[in-house]
Amino acid sequence: MSFEWFTNLNPIIQALLATLFTWGVTALGAGMVFFFKTINRKALDSMLGFAAGVMIAASFWSLLAPAIELAGESSDLPAWLPAVIGFLMGGAFLWSVDKVLPHLHLGLPTSEAEGIKTSWQRSILLVLAITLHNIPEGLAVGVAFGAVAAGIPSAALAGAVALAIGIGLQNFPEGAAVAVPLRREGMSRLKSFWYGQASGLVEPVAGVLGAVAVLAMRPILPYALSFAAGAMIYVVVEELIPESQSGKDTHFSTFGAMLGFAIMMLLDVALG
Repeated sequence: MSFEWFTNLNPIIQALLATLFTWGVTALGAGMVFFFKTINRKALDSMLGFAAGVMIAASFWSLLAPAIELAGESSDLPAWLPAVIGFLMGGAFLWSVDKVLPHLHLGLPTSEAEGIKTSWQRSILLVLAITLHNIPEGLAVGVAFGAVAAGIPSAALAGAVALAIGIGLQNFPEGAAVAVPLRREGMSRLKSFWYGQASGLVEPVAGVLGAVAVLAMRPILPYALSFAAGAMIYVVVEELIPESQSGKDTHFSTFGAMLGFAIMMLLDVALG
């Protein structure tokens, strides 16, 4: 497959197109609501586990490893220091947003919504929970394309594309995980689909901002890469794994996580 036409695009446009793809896969997942009113619990756990596996693998191969390599080449600081600082800052950022942004996790009553107390509808709170997941994902894709444009030796266009594909794959279950429960609660198919796809709209915004930030401030790249990794790992540990393991049979979510990790590792190593 030739990336020549894509290579010639402005890196910000590349990041925008890549994150529009990841949003599009979210919309495809939300489109499941036109065919199903419920999702089998084992299937949902498997999909959430798959998303967790993809994000863990992407955090290392696409973000942390390049950040450490880059820091070792371009800084007088120890190579691990920018990665550690950025990683912890990414987790702290998501923790802060988690405490402020009103949101509700799947399967919980509205009374257990997190963040600032609000009278917003349950549907909005559910969408915001998935939107919170998508912020670091879009940021990661944008930073990866910005790293390629900045001429970083360890950054390859194929690797950034692989990251976008991996994030897109795990967005499918996230779109379905929002739309189908809303349909089950009585919302129309069209409205459920609308809310499901809307949860992914933040990714193009975060992707463009990530690419712009890297291009404008190249020295921050090791921190930006590891920041995105830390934010994604926070989402995995805080949200995806607990939700996927909340059912009676946890083997399905574990198998899903193993498969997601393996596929993302394959994409990154083979294409990157």
